[in-house]
Amino acid sequence: MGNRDGVALRDPVGESLRGRHAHLARRFGRAVGYLPDVAGFCAVSADPDPAEWADLARLLGPGELADMFSSPATPPPDWEQVFTLEGRQMTWSGTGRSAPRREAEADAEVLELGPDSVPEMLDLVERTRPGPFRPRTPELGTYLGVRENGRLVAMAGERLRPPGWTEISAVCTAPEARGRGHALRLIDALVVRVTERGERPFLHVAEANTGAIALYERLGFRTRERVTFRGFRTP
Repeated sequence: MGNRDGVALRDPVGESLRGRHAHLARRFGRAVGYLPDVAGFCAVSADPDPAEWADLARLLGPGELADMFSSPATPPPDWEQVFTLEGRQMTWSGTGRSAPRREAEADAEVLELGPDSVPEMLDLVERTRPGPFRPRTPELGTYLGVRENGRLVAMAGERLRPPGWTEISAVCTAPEARGRGHALRLIDALVVRVTERGERPFLHVAEANTGAIALYERLGFRTRERVTFRGFRTP
């Protein structure tokens, strides 16, 4: 992995917001974050000074959640820590089930989800809790889904977009439709789309989600590094 790749994946939120997602960003001084109805993630530089934390506080407003994602930067002591979650960042190795399945993109059960599907997507997220998802989150990239009897029962999509990479996220299946391979087919199809653009897929997963980790490893993803997801309340 080249040095530029390492930089992009160490700060995937900041690299996305300053690059391909700049049109979905809000800024104050040196701080940057997603528009509130897109995502809650925000970013500062690798070694922020007090003035930069003040910029972020002004950007978000008092008493608001600063979702720092996997950033190791620690805010001033008057910022209350809201959550911490151990996880890992995984990158696609180019091998595994996804590698030979170019037919995945033509899988008749996998459908591209448009703006008219957002209410169903939000309902599925509410029932499955795959992670943060807001009304305009689908604007971050392509989202694919599977329907059974006309009802959306599974989906996955593209989230962070640091240079040369696309994150696969929001992988979820309704309880009544699990065990049918929907997540596997959706990830297959996304890997095909991402690699055919000349980019590499990556993803994040909670350390405790051993079932998802096993699935991702089967699909050719390998752990790049352990990360800690953290959120803080602005003063």
